Amino acid sequence: MNFVEAVGLTKTYTPKGAEPVHALDGLDLSVPRGTITAILGPNGAGKTTAVKVLTTLIVPDSGTATIGGIDVLRRPEAIRPIIGVSGQYAAVDENLTGFENLDMVGRLYHLGAKASRARAKELIDLFDLSEAQNRPVKGFSGGMRRRIDLAGALVTQPEVLFLDEPTTGLDPRSRLGMWDIIRSLVSQGSTVLLTTQYLEEADQLADDINVIDEGRVIARGTADELKASVGGQRVELNLVTPDDTVATVEVLRRYGTSEPAVSNDSRTVTVSVASGPEALQLVLRDLEQQNVALFDAGMRRPTLDDVFLRLTGHTTADAEAETVKEKAP
Repeated sequence: MNFVEAVGLTKTYTPKGAEPVHALDGLDLSVPRGTITAILGPNGAGKTTAVKVLTTLIVPDSGTATIGGIDVLRRPEAIRPIIGVSGQYAAVDENLTGFENLDMVGRLYHLGAKASRARAKELIDLFDLSEAQNRPVKGFSGGMRRRIDLAGALVTQPEVLFLDEPTTGLDPRSRLGMWDIIRSLVSQGSTVLLTTQYLEEADQLADDINVIDEGRVIARGTADELKASVGGQRVELNLVTPDDTVATVEVLRRYGTSEPAVSNDSRTVTVSVASGPEALQLVLRDLEQQNVALFDAGMRRPTLDDVFLRLTGHTTADAEAETVKEKAP
């Protein structure tokens, strides 16, 4: 049974002096109870806007959404007590201690002084922050801030947790620790919708993945299902010079089972193949005959980035670079 459901969500922003931005363009989402569902896509794809709609922070231009059967748009006051939200940046008071931050959240939710303190202590222990609980948050590391922020989202024991890029800016060790916490929450019955631009994060955590681009879901399924959709093994070639891209594509067309995919910088070319290492040997033979210089060549299994590339024509890294370029003055 789907605990979170969204159908046909649209949202358009019109910046002053600029063209309209269609942040959501008919977005459909479904999140089964007791699972982790990921929205995967680059910056600017609409991930945060989707979370803001579902958590009652903004109103869509059109579409419907329900959480636990409650209409998000018509009854936002009934939605807020049953959800927890952790945004891209830790929403904590830096001058308060870790314990005081959690106690404050409980009081804001009218839990009462005794219940707020008890819940704060429980969460401090759960997130392994006992040694730091009496220190001001301004002295916390990035990973500790994220843990306090996530703990704050759990003060009211929400039925569903919305995590907007929960590991952005964390070092690899802190990221792995956050993954363990999220898995633990779901094992205890929580429902999680998380957004991420990290392919590995979606691959490792999500029961179901929604690939989003330009405000709409372009594919959904488990990580294995999405990878299977782009074929079996792949030949990947890294070129010394993009001048050899055309010749390389022509060679790969002879042995591939799909149209070769070229990265934005024209230095990496990949193609699905049926015969594995045999195909790679033939490709290398033909490229050597044409004097094509390679940095590297090899076989690999499909990744979620292959899925994104097949569906959109660009990788998540390419899309991220384009977003940064567009925002540059």
